[in-house]
Amino acid sequence: MTHERSARIDTLAGLRDHLQWAVELEHATLPPYLTALYSLDADRNAAAVEVVSSVFVEEMLHLALVANLLNAVGGRPRLDRPEMLPPHPRRLPHGDLELSLVPFGPEALEMFLRLERPAPPGAAPQDDGYQTIGQFYAAIEQGLRELCDRLGEPAVFTGDPARQVRGARFRHTAGELFAVEDLESALGALAEIVEQGEGNDRGEVWDGDRDVFHPGRDEVGHYYRFQELKAGRRFRPGDTPRSGPTGERVAVDPEGVAAMAPHPRRAAEGTEARAAQEEFDRTYCGILRLLEQAFDGRPGQLRAATGEMFRLKAQAQSLMRLPGGHGPTFRYVPSESRT
Repeated sequence: MTHERSARIDTLAGLRDHLQWAVELEHATLPPYLTALYSLDADRNAAAVEVVSSVFVEEMLHLALVANLLNAVGGRPRLDRPEMLPPHPRRLPHGDLELSLVPFGPEALEMFLRLERPAPPGAAPQDDGYQTIGQFYAAIEQGLRELCDRLGEPAVFTGDPARQVRGARFRHTAGELFAVEDLESALGALAEIVEQGEGNDRGEVWDGDRDVFHPGRDEVGHYYRFQELKAGRRFRPGDTPRSGPTGERVAVDPEGVAAMAPHPRRAAEGTEARAAQEEFDRTYCGILRLLEQAFDGRPGQLRAATGEMFRLKAQAQSLMRLPGGHGPTFRYVPSESRT
């Protein structure tokens, strides 16, 4: 069910709640993107790997920016808890879109297009039950502006600047992780998140950055990158959301995808596949712990979390090579059970 009312985030406690929801939202996109990415043969589907990996890394950037926002207003980002990993299929936190774990292909592309869909022109902010992610972030922006107008920026941005994570370089993105300390930097973080996902606010496909894989081109937003894969063509100068991509061809090889069954289930107890799934879950939850520590005053842990992603990838791909079409299920493992 969606809510058509105009959103109002009118207290600091409400703002912090919504920014924690944003942390949960950005995290919720990671398992579906990782599943599709790990299912791809990089030699046979280089273009698809470029797109999905770039979107995943930018979602990690968005997660870090949202965490900076929450820290800036006196909150504490939380990631290492069972609520972050409910069983799939699941709903986007406080939204209606269903997220599933499926290998790369038409079903994954349609899910990603729904996830990254731009807000319609003139769409109202929505603080809960949002129809698009852009409308949810518009509600946060509206709340930030109104609280700063009413209370003054010093009363809103009360967080410890030492808790900000800044200057980290993310591969496969031209985006930037910067500190959030006032309204100007907070609005900059929100703009970075929305424009990378939906394109810029002038109704164009471009997100304002250069394409890190192809420096001679401007980069398109997440929604339009997935459109390129679906259409089998790149966007070129002069293309619009209405025209769709009309440029060079993009090759996608449906045979270059792991034989993973959609919506993977837990393998039988005592099997090699079950052991591999459980190892993956322990590693992934360890990454959640490192990310929470990074956003809780230990920013150096972000590098450690990034390093663990390479181990996670190897574990997922080993799992997908086992007979039976198995895949990761992203189950939460309590910290005492991760050794």
